[in-house]
Order: sequence, then C-alpha cells, then structure tokens
Amino acid sequence: MALPKLSNITYELELPSTGESIKYRPFLVKEQKTLMIAQESDDNKAIENAFASIISDCTFGELDAYNLPMFDVEYVFLQMRGRSVGEKIKLTVLCPDDEKTKVNVEIDLKDVNIQVKEEHTNIVQVTDDVHIVMRYPTLKDMAGYNNTGQIDSIFDMIRRCVHEIHDGETVHNRVDISNKELDEFIESMTTESFEKLSAFFETMPKLLHEIEVKNPKTKKKTTIPIEGLQSFFE
Repeated sequence: MALPKLSNITYELELPSTGESIKYRPFLVKEQKTLMIAQESDDNKAIENAFASIISDCTFGELDAYNLPMFDVEYVFLQMRGRSVGEKIKLTVLCPDDEKTKVNVEIDLKDVNIQVKEEHTNIVQVTDDVHIVMRYPTLKDMAGYNNTGQIDSIFDMIRRCVHEIHDGETVHNRVDISNKELDEFIESMTTESFEKLSAFFETMPKLLHEIEVKNPKTKKKTTIPIEGLQSFFE
C-alpha cells in the first residue's frame, strides 16, 4: 500500500522589485536539509546554490533566483523561512554603546521589509546629455564577487550592473559595449559623476530591520540595524 501524499499550504508575496504577486510554499524537510548542508560547508558558492534551488522549488519553478536582484532573493527567502520554521526568531546582538554586552532579542519576520532610501535612483547623470541606467546586482552577479572594497571588484560590479548608456537620443545597450569601451568611459568620468555612480550601490534597496535594545549594564537604549539575510541566522 502506497504511503499518503502530504499536501502543503500555499502563500503569496509581492516581489519588492516589481510588485508582482508570487505563490510559494514553505520549506520541506528536503529543503531544510539542503540549507543545513550548505551552511555547514561554509562555502559561499554552495550557499548561493542552495538559496537558488530552494527558491525555485518553493515557488513551483516560477522564480530563477540567479536572475533576481539580491534584495528580492533575501526577502523571498526570509518569507519562506518564516512560514517554514516560525515567524519569530531570536538573535543575540552586541550593545554598541560599550561593544561588549550581549543581549537577546526577538524579531517578527512579518515586520522585516526592504528599505529604500528616498534619494535613491537608478539613473546616473554624467553630463547634461549623457546618463547611465543601472540595474540591480543579481545573485549571479554576486558569484565570485569580493566585497572587500578591492578596486578590481568594484569596477567589475559596476560593469555588470550598467544596463544602458544614453547619449541624447542615442541608446547604447550593455550587450553592445565591450568591457574595454566601458572601462574607458568610466575612467573618463569626473570624480563627482563617479560618486553618483557609487551612490547607486550605497542607497539601493536592502533587507533592513531596526531594533531598539537596552544595555542592562549602562541602561542606555540604542537602535541597531539588522541588515542582510545572513544577519537573521545564528
């Protein structure tokens, strides 16, 4: 006699980048196992592959995580985790006023959202006639990226995220621009224009939740930002 097939509840969420409604199911034991194995390996590539595989499986193949903006990946994954293992998580954080006292906090994942700064724009004005249209880094873009501020890594990420360059009525698509041409274009920018380009990355949407903690020793209250997917795991 065949074993019974287990049914799973389906939920909906909106992708932060587009507002599109997506159906998803919670993690199953097989996805939780995949994630645990990847985390134990301490291999960033394995963790990225696990995220991508779980998001695809839990959205019934509707989402390809490798081509989603990173903030979409983080938000979708956190929502799935909340539905799978509980919407309230406990974390231990360091009080910033003395940088040595640790306190336990509880976060409701329903309250965690993508934050966008008011001044953010994906259009970088270079001159009166020339502007760059940027796209957000995807999970695929982050593969192999060295986020330590190294110059080569920074320029590589900029190259990856340039979508179009507009020169008056002429539009240059990224696929038609060689890396050499793009490097020469970027290197010819003024420092002020390059700072605008950097500001795109600094102000782009991110998974961010702020909590207020009270240091039991100093009695001082401080607001702490919990930022990025990994910050919600212990």
